[in-house]
Amino acid sequence: MSSDLNSPFRTKTVEQSIRDTEEPEHALRKSLSAWDLTVFGVGVIIGTGIFVLTGIAARNNAGPATALSFVVAGVVCALAALCYAEFASTVPVAGSAYTFAYASIGELPAWIIGWDLVLEFALGTAVVAVGWSGYVRHLMHTNLGWDMPVALSGPDAGGHFDLLAFLLVLVLTVILVVGTKLSARITAVVVAIKVTVVLLVIVAGAFFIKADNYSPFIPPAQPQTGGSGWTAPLVQLMFGFQPTNYGVMGIFTAASLVFFAFIGFDVVATAAEETKNPQRDMPRGILGSLLICTVLYVAVTIVVTGMQYYAQMSPTAPLAEAFKSVNQPFFSGAISLGAAVGLITVSMILLLGQTRVFFAMSRDGLLPRTFSVTHPKYRTPYRATMLLGGIIAIVAGFTSLEKLAELVNIGTLFAFVIVALGVIILRRTRPDLHRSFRTPWVPVIPILSIAASLWLMLNLPAETWARFGIWMVIGFVVYFLYGRSHSRLAKTGKDAEY
Repeated sequence: MSSDLNSPFRTKTVEQSIRDTEEPEHALRKSLSAWDLTVFGVGVIIGTGIFVLTGIAARNNAGPATALSFVVAGVVCALAALCYAEFASTVPVAGSAYTFAYASIGELPAWIIGWDLVLEFALGTAVVAVGWSGYVRHLMHTNLGWDMPVALSGPDAGGHFDLLAFLLVLVLTVILVVGTKLSARITAVVVAIKVTVVLLVIVAGAFFIKADNYSPFIPPAQPQTGGSGWTAPLVQLMFGFQPTNYGVMGIFTAASLVFFAFIGFDVVATAAEETKNPQRDMPRGILGSLLICTVLYVAVTIVVTGMQYYAQMSPTAPLAEAFKSVNQPFFSGAISLGAAVGLITVSMILLLGQTRVFFAMSRDGLLPRTFSVTHPKYRTPYRATMLLGGIIAIVAGFTSLEKLAELVNIGTLFAFVIVALGVIILRRTRPDLHRSFRTPWVPVIPILSIAASLWLMLNLPAETWARFGIWMVIGFVVYFLYGRSHSRLAKTGKDAEY
C-alpha cells in the first residue's frame, strides 16, 4: 500500500471513490432496495449448483454427508460475507472486490482482482446460458416433440452454434441496458418460481425418504485417484494428511465443489452504487440471501440423498432423477422446468456483476473511459453492457458445457481473500471512517475467511490453477502497457484535484 502516485500500489481513498459516483456522465441510478438486493442474491445463488452439483458431490465425494459439505461451504461464504458487508456499506461504489481492493491494498491488486472477476463473470454467464439452452431443448423435445436443428444446438449436441444460448444473452443485455429496476422485477418473478421448485423438492420429497439410504451417512474414505493434479500432494505436504473421497476429508473435497452453488452473493456488492440506502441495505441483502440459500441447500440435500442411494444418483440432474426413481414423473418435469427458468436469472445477474466491475475499472481509467459513460435516460453503463453482452453471446454460442463447477470458483475465492485482507488493512489505515456495518472480531473473522478460502482453492484441480495463472499474466501485461499510464489516480495528483 502506498500514497506515492507513481507506485502500482497507490490507493484511491474512499472519498475519491464516492466522489466519482457524483459525476453526472458517469453516475448510476439509485433504485434498489434491501428486498431487491436479497432477490438478486437468491436469484443468482439458486441455480446450476443445487440443480446439478448435489448429485456429483454425493455420488463421487461425500455421500449423504454432502449436506455437511454445503454447511462447510456456507460457513466459508458467511465469513467472506461479513467482510463484504462492511466494505459494501462503507464504500457504496460499483465494482465490488475491485473497488474494495483499490481503497485498501492498492491499484495493482485491485486491477488483478477486477481483471479476474471480469473473466469469471463472463465465463459464468456464457456457461450458464449454455446450460439453460440444454434444459430448454430437453423440455421442447419431451413435452412438445420439437427439436432444434442439430447445427444450431451447440457443441454439446454435436452442432456448431448454440442459437438459444446466444439469443438469451442478447435479450438479457437489452434488459440490463434498460435498467436494473426492470431486471430486479423480472428476477423477483423468476426467483419466486425457483424457490417454489426448491420447496416442492423439500416438501414432496420428504414423503419418499428411506432411512436405509442414509447408511452409511459418511461412507468409508477412499484415496483420490486423480483430478487434483499437484494440489493433493501439496495438501499432504502442508497438513500431513491425504485428501480423500468419502470419509471426513471427503466432506471438504465436496465442499470445494459445491462452493459453486453459493457463488452469487458477492455479485450483490457490485450493485452498491445503485442502492437507495447502501449503508443499511447492502448488509441485509448480502447476508439475507446467503442465509436463505444455505438453509434451502441443506434441506434439499438431506431430502434427495434420503430418496435415492448416493451411489445411484444422477451426476447431471439429481433432483429430477431422484423423483423418477420413486415413480413421480410429474415432480421430475416440474423440477426440470424450474431449473430452466431459474438459470435465466443466474445468467442475468452474473452479466450485471461483470458489467459493473468493467464499468468501475473504466471510470478509473484502467480501461478506456468511454465504457464508463452512462445512458442519458436509463443511467446504466450501456456501452460496456452492449460490448460485453455481445462478446459473451458469441462465446455462449460456441461454448461446450464442460467443467462448469471449476470455471468461476477460483476467481471468487481469490476475491474473498482480497476483501478479507482489505478489511484488516482499512481498519488500521482509516479507523476514522464511518462504518454502518462492522465485521465482528476483526482481525479474527477476516483471517479465518482468508484461511478457509485458501483451503478450498487448494482442493481445486490443477488445470483450473493453470487457467487462472495464464489469465493473470495477460492481465499484468495489459495493466503495465495501458492501465498504469492511463489511471486517473496517477494523472490527478492531489486528492483535492481528483
